[in-house]
Amino acid sequence: MKSNRGFTLIEVVIAVAITAIMGGVIAVAFNTGFTAKETVERDVEYYRGLRNALNRMVHEIDEAFVTDRYDLARYRDQNDRPTNFIGRKDRLLFTSMAHQRLYTDAKESDQMVVEYSLKSSTAPKAHGRMDLMRRENPVIDGPMEKGGTEDVLFEGAKQLQFAYWDSDKKDWVDEWDTRRVEKKSTLPVRVRISIWALDENKKETRYTTQARIVLNTVFSSSEF
Repeated sequence: MKSNRGFTLIEVVIAVAITAIMGGVIAVAFNTGFTAKETVERDVEYYRGLRNALNRMVHEIDEAFVTDRYDLARYRDQNDRPTNFIGRKDRLLFTSMAHQRLYTDAKESDQMVVEYSLKSSTAPKAHGRMDLMRRENPVIDGPMEKGGTEDVLFEGAKQLQFAYWDSDKKDWVDEWDTRRVEKKSTLPVRVRISIWALDENKKETRYTTQARIVLNTVFSSSEF
């Protein structure tokens, strides 16, 4: 006579426990994989943003210019000249020919005023964060320090630093101001841009590149 013996309760419990353990291991593996994927994607996006910010700055500084072709009756003071290159160690304000017109029939040219600086973030839940800001004014018609729109170029920058190559001194200097008599006719040949930001290990790291200014002498009226 054949035995109809089934599984005992202990055997069922053991089987369920083994299945549960295997399911847990698989779930942990999937969760670890998704977390790693999200981390990698976040890091890639972060570095892409940093690279794009540096590339944009290089492009716009490459196209920096200063001209003395302006209304001398209106701008009598050298300090009020509508085109200048005013570089500090942590701030850069200049006129550039890299403006992109985004709207049809916009009353804008390829000229603009650009300013880079580091400021405290005003975004919600970003208390204490510093952002690299970019201000652009497509109208070169007044004081360079005013007007235009300001946007975040890169979030979470720890430090911003500029250096300017002085061809006469054969060395980097921390300031360059074309409003000064000794600099009114020249721009630096190169500008070094350094941004400090956290890397994937949360360590503060310096990222550096250089821009080469093509038009490093002031355009005079006779050249137009």
